[in-house]
Amino acid sequence: MIEETIKTKLHQQLSPIHLDVINESYMHNVATGSESHFKVVVVSEQFEGLRLLARHRLVNQTLADELANSIHALAIHTYTPEEWKTQQSAPNSPMCLGGSH
Repeated sequence: MIEETIKTKLHQQLSPIHLDVINESYMHNVATGSESHFKVVVVSEQFEGLRLLARHRLVNQTLADELANSIHALAIHTYTPEEWKTQQSAPNSPMCLGGSH
């Protein structure tokens, strides 16, 4: 399963204190049971001192194989532990507006 692979790789690479990997494929025009659209919420001390772009690059590099072969879309929400104390949740993803994949 792609979802489990994402969790494993992010845990190994970023040692998160909080990690959500949410399969949002059902919100898109894809076959039932697809694993192509994901949202990740990652809280890691490794994000300390990094700008948003650098944080996203870390996640993208970690999941490079999956992004090249399996994942069509990935929504990334990254936080430091201090940011997470006040945030406690990531924004909801919008529903797909149509189209086919």
